[in-house]
Amino acid sequence: MRLYPYPVFLQQDSFKSVEDALSTFSFNSFLRSNTKEGVNEVKRVQAKDGSPNTAEVVLKVEGKKATAQLTSGNSWGSHPPSFVFTPYHHEVLADLLQSHSVADMCVIGPRGCGKSAVVAKMAHLLGYQTEPILLYQDMTSRDLVQQRVTSPTGDTTWQFSPLVTAALEGKMAILDGIHRLHHGTLAVLHRLVHDRELQLYDGSRLLRAERYDAVKRKSSLSDEEMLAKGLHRIHPAFRIVALAEPPVLGAAQGQWLTPEALTLFLYHNMRRLSAQETNNLIVKLVGDCDPAVEQLISLASQLSVSTDPAMRSLAESLSLRQIIRIAKRFRAYPNFDLNTAVYKACLARFLPPLAKQALDITLENRGITKAKELGSRELVCEVKDGVLRIGDTHAQVYTPDNATKIPDTLFFDIDQHVAVLENMLQDWLLGDHLLLVGNQGVGKNKLADRFLYLLSRPREYIQLHRDTTVQSLTIQPVVREGLIQYEDSPLVVAVKTGRVLVVDEADKAPTYVTCVLKTLVENGEMLLSDGRRIVPSSHPLAASQAPNIIISHPDFRMIVLANRPGFPFLGNDFFGALGDLFSCHAIDNPSIESEMALLRSYGPDVPEETMRHLVGAFSELRDLADQALIQYPYSTREVVNIIKHLQAFPDDGVASVVRNVIDFDSWSGDAKETLVRVMHRHGIPIGTSTKNVKLAKKIPLPEPTLAAGWQVIAQRHRGKTALMRLPVDVSPLRYKSPAWLNVSHQEVDAVQARSLVFTEQQSYWPLPLYETALITDVAVSLGGSQDSLDDTIYVTSVAPAALYSLVPKGTKELKQTLLHEFLPRYRSAYQPRLKVANLHNGTVAVHEEVSNTLLVIDDEKGTATGIQLSSMFEVATETFLKKIGSGKQTYLRMCKDRAGYGQLYLWEVGGGSVIFVDLIEEVMESINMPLSMSSFHVLDDNHQWLVADQDGDKWLLRREESEFVLHPVSQTVKDGGRHITISTVAPYNLSDFVLSSALQQQISAPSRLIAPKDALAAVAVGFPELDASENEVYMWERKGTSLNDLVPGCDPASITVTLRDCGQIVRYVDNAPDDAFEYNQTPARNCLFLEVTDLVNRSVSYVPVPRASQASPYWAWSAAARTTPLVLAATSGQGVVSVDSSGVLRLWQTGSEGLERALAEWRKMIGEDTGHLRLDVERYSGEDVTEPKHGKEDPDNEPHVGGNTWAGGTGGRDTAGLGGKGGPYRLDAGHDVHQVSQAEKDAVPEEVRRAAREMAQKAFKDRLRQIKMSEYDASLYERLAKSVESQVRALRGIINTLQAKGKERQWLRHRTAGELDDTKLIEGLAGERNIYRQRREEEPEVGAPQTHPKRLRLVVDVSGSMYRFNGHDGRLERELEATLMVMEAFEGFETKFKFDIYGHSGEEHAVPFVESDNVPSNNKERLDVLKTMQAHAQFCLSGDHTLEAAMTAVKHMATEEADERFVILLSDANLDRYGIRPSELAKALTAESTVNTYAIFIGSLGDQAARLTKALPAGHSFVCLDLKKIPQILQQIFTSAMLK
Repeated sequence: MRLYPYPVFLQQDSFKSVEDALSTFSFNSFLRSNTKEGVNEVKRVQAKDGSPNTAEVVLKVEGKKATAQLTSGNSWGSHPPSFVFTPYHHEVLADLLQSHSVADMCVIGPRGCGKSAVVAKMAHLLGYQTEPILLYQDMTSRDLVQQRVTSPTGDTTWQFSPLVTAALEGKMAILDGIHRLHHGTLAVLHRLVHDRELQLYDGSRLLRAERYDAVKRKSSLSDEEMLAKGLHRIHPAFRIVALAEPPVLGAAQGQWLTPEALTLFLYHNMRRLSAQETNNLIVKLVGDCDPAVEQLISLASQLSVSTDPAMRSLAESLSLRQIIRIAKRFRAYPNFDLNTAVYKACLARFLPPLAKQALDITLENRGITKAKELGSRELVCEVKDGVLRIGDTHAQVYTPDNATKIPDTLFFDIDQHVAVLENMLQDWLLGDHLLLVGNQGVGKNKLADRFLYLLSRPREYIQLHRDTTVQSLTIQPVVREGLIQYEDSPLVVAVKTGRVLVVDEADKAPTYVTCVLKTLVENGEMLLSDGRRIVPSSHPLAASQAPNIIISHPDFRMIVLANRPGFPFLGNDFFGALGDLFSCHAIDNPSIESEMALLRSYGPDVPEETMRHLVGAFSELRDLADQALIQYPYSTREVVNIIKHLQAFPDDGVASVVRNVIDFDSWSGDAKETLVRVMHRHGIPIGTSTKNVKLAKKIPLPEPTLAAGWQVIAQRHRGKTALMRLPVDVSPLRYKSPAWLNVSHQEVDAVQARSLVFTEQQSYWPLPLYETALITDVAVSLGGSQDSLDDTIYVTSVAPAALYSLVPKGTKELKQTLLHEFLPRYRSAYQPRLKVANLHNGTVAVHEEVSNTLLVIDDEKGTATGIQLSSMFEVATETFLKKIGSGKQTYLRMCKDRAGYGQLYLWEVGGGSVIFVDLIEEVMESINMPLSMSSFHVLDDNHQWLVADQDGDKWLLRREESEFVLHPVSQTVKDGGRHITISTVAPYNLSDFVLSSALQQQISAPSRLIAPKDALAAVAVGFPELDASENEVYMWERKGTSLNDLVPGCDPASITVTLRDCGQIVRYVDNAPDDAFEYNQTPARNCLFLEVTDLVNRSVSYVPVPRASQASPYWAWSAAARTTPLVLAATSGQGVVSVDSSGVLRLWQTGSEGLERALAEWRKMIGEDTGHLRLDVERYSGEDVTEPKHGKEDPDNEPHVGGNTWAGGTGGRDTAGLGGKGGPYRLDAGHDVHQVSQAEKDAVPEEVRRAAREMAQKAFKDRLRQIKMSEYDASLYERLAKSVESQVRALRGIINTLQAKGKERQWLRHRTAGELDDTKLIEGLAGERNIYRQRREEEPEVGAPQTHPKRLRLVVDVSGSMYRFNGHDGRLERELEATLMVMEAFEGFETKFKFDIYGHSGEEHAVPFVESDNVPSNNKERLDVLKTMQAHAQFCLSGDHTLEAAMTAVKHMATEEADERFVILLSDANLDRYGIRPSELAKALTAESTVNTYAIFIGSLGDQAARLTKALPAGHSFVCLDLKKIPQILQQIFTSAMLK
């Protein structure tokens, strides 16, 4: 095992072969099981008296005591390193001491397993001084041995490297990171290791002690004479210990353990500690283990043995070093959250989606969930009496030596940033160095500066870049008087003075450069390129006072800032290389609330609504960036800059300022479309004009006519019109026991409707309803302002019975409360009808008409309280009748005009009963009138009601002290008038202004606004207060159309709204008259309308409302529930809310005042600079059209304007071109367009139009004939392409961000050996030594262009089952669309990606559909591919060749030269039918490590696909039954290669 550590670098199959070979020679397995205590131990190590460099060691090996004398150092009694012995560490140390007696050794183990600690402990036990030598990727063999320096006289001389120094002084040289070295560099160690001799570059030689002494004795030379001859003696105590990470099994790169390297050392494989061993270590090191830490240890152990590369990479983040750090944190701060700890350690925020999903699943399976926040605690950030307090964490403020180095930046405290500062402070108090990782512009620098300002800590600042070298990181060379001298870099200054070093842009420097920080962070040691050494105060060299020793100040700390790796910041993976050395913090953009608070601080005068639009838009853009649908993740920095601009220049339009930010991306067509769509969705009017206003046309109202006179009969008469006093049944309200509600929360996205065009519609929300749901009612609880966005909107539905609530402003949260448990269960066809009303105390009342069930819902508390409206006997009788299918045909309907005052009225439709429910007084009154009511209307505050019976008669119901009196209302029809059939009555008096404006005369009298069924509006003047005389009723007749019952039996109050302040009646109608549209507007088709009757402006308008996108298939229920296509309610600010039958909630503004104010704000948002400058000149050409023609082709392609000769001209006539009139079709020749007016185009004679159309059709057919495509084919392709249009756009964005991965030969600059770099001649003359360049095969720089295209083979399933079950789940159609998506998305990326498409079926395993060198170039060829696939699936024999297809594709792709290789298998999950086991498919998918292979199952019977995915290797299979997920799946596939 020490000579040939085969478990480290051999695959499992080869591993077993070696085991079998060893067993033939009776060697048992060298792999030890769990270590047992007391079997292998280091019992004692001490210096042997009288024998320098000799130690006496007592070991216990395999339970037996053994004593040996080993070579040692002479630094006995030095400060011992912090180390905790465990049985395993005893065993490792015993093995290392045995190897130390024989030869040099190498310790191999995963990152963070304790290699450095064990070797440091061994060195201390043996009295060695250590010489840590951090190896990096570009280190040359010369760097390892000698270095060029400039002497004080200006001459260049050679300086010994730390390795040679260690050899001469008898130290233990620790080569940290030997796996990073090039194999050519490693070769220089062979003679030093095997022969203890080394030829140096200055001509001198190192000789082992015995040979040196023999030469010296034989030649009779002194040491000085030997030195003069260039001979140096290697100290006999010198030892080399190398530290390395194991090779990645199966990977093409990183196989450093070559046959040549195997001969160098005795190898020790150091494994990760088991969960129990880690527990014991934590207990000894930190104290009793918190249960959360035990869970963490178990999790890390599980991840480390995973077969998934993504999981293993996460295990490296949860190294022993990180576990110890987290355990200390739990010890100091018990309220720490384990889920947050894991997310911090793994930096999960920036993991590729595939890895993050796997981590989330693992955490969920182990019950590690995010702790629920117990309310929002106040986060205080203050410095008082020399103590800094952030939240619950306190720290002493530092007393600086230089206050000018303390950063002071403009910073506004917001909750999210203060919480980050508190976490940083906690880690700081634990002694950790900090690493802040985040996108650009999220505030990393501001947080670091603010943190240091609060602590009064001076800082040194260094910014890294792509040309940063190891030398420039540590020292800065300058030329003084012709001599090169070295000044301390900010890093060295910070180490000396105890300041905080802020390392910015750490990801930009190559990781092999930043790796030199490892020893400095880990143990406070670092070797500078000028020969000086940084050591901690506890180091033995610290007391030597040597000039080349720099003692690290105890207050020195580091804060490192880095962007996330990869596109678009093109950074290196600093976290992957050094992440576990730091306490990591993922800095994200603030939450919506925190970002709003931040923006208010920067722009106190910027309107709140503008900020909210911007925050919503940029939040969505960041989500799209996370999904790789756009390239740049817009940060808070961009939003802050916009707000600062608007604060300084309030007259600039928001749209123009936003364009300053996004214009760079707008050059990409796909990106521009996405950006504009997002901005429009959030109400930012990009790309529109202030003239783009399309409000509904105002049609003048007809003159009001005196239709009738109403007289309230106050005296008792006989007969039908007799005055009646009604007995009242009064009883206290009987509440049922409150019950808990089933409340869930869903996210809904608002779409701002005024982004491109200003209309009455403000915004809309598609509510996520059940497919069967029917909308029954809507109610609004006013928010107390004039903004409808502050209101709370309630919506009820049936099938299932549910209540939804939404506050439009500042939230995406929709509350859904299921109510079916609170409704009775009848055996007959019970179909509930729900009505909702907002109450006075923030609760709502829900009334079910069929069963007369009244509920008071408190969705904040999550309770529902029923109110008993009938006696128990009445309830039992009615329930019995309902169950047997008979019972009363009448029902009670809720009148909710006074619900806001806690008063509800339930009246019997078709009967005479009324129940008055007062929720404030908790009293219920009921009366019974000898009428068959058709409508019931509130007239004032609980004293007067207007009742209409089914005969058309009207009654005034009044409350007189303790009784109710029913007054008849006589109706006298005036000349030219008629009876009024009432739909709704406004429950308030009209203002004198509205009344006077409506009747066009100054008048002051109580009056009621009436919405008649068969007229636009009516006003009853003086009714009902002035009952001493007849009240005049004026009516505005409806012209041209009559309004009948839209849905028989529906509640008119749910489709009609009266707006008090602006004197409007808004109701839903099916059709609009012909004159409702402007002359240049196309009449709205397939729309409903809001009929807005405006009495103040004496107009009526018809606002189009889009019909429901899908109607419920349960039309019988819809009819029974008496639901309408649209329900309405009034909102704040002269607004209306509508909800259609598919659940789309829309906010409207109809009041003139509100519209004018909104229009002014909208125009201000656009600003003056609204797009490209253009000059419009209105002129009439005066030329007539003749007949359409193609026109002559101009060989010089000169611009032609206004004629009728040339094809491709502009502003002309008859010919094919742009901007003209009478031409057959459009033809763009690439010139500026001159446009004739629309009036001229409209004046083209009909016969010319017809001829042009015929010619265009002929040209279109000729074009189709050229590509052999019929009109049917064109429409079919258009339909398929349309369905995947957005997915193609998303996938193209993802492909555009892919980076080069394959190695390539390139010039490496800043070398100390190689070819002279002619760009650094001056530096060479000045004595600089990094003036050479070398040609090497290197990983490409992030963002570098690819030298070879990536290679993709799409393997599609065209077996018979795809065709057979297509009718079941659309799997074949989904596969065709996915194939089309790939063909369209990869078009134009030929230099970046080569793809082919092969199929498999029951007949063949490799059916070529698309070859990589002959991809479809037009729609016809792409459609032919799809048709061929469909035909093959239809006519092939049954069977399955999935396994063979996968193996063939993987094997073929492995032979191709490419940057990366991908095989994606599209299939259904119908494998078990043909006896294909998941293990066989898994083996086929992972057969070649150089090929990234994945299976996407797009069809499944039952849970076939889910079961198959679980059985396959994690991360190699996906279930996709929704084509919209394909781009995200491909993004996960492409980005998962980062972890390999």
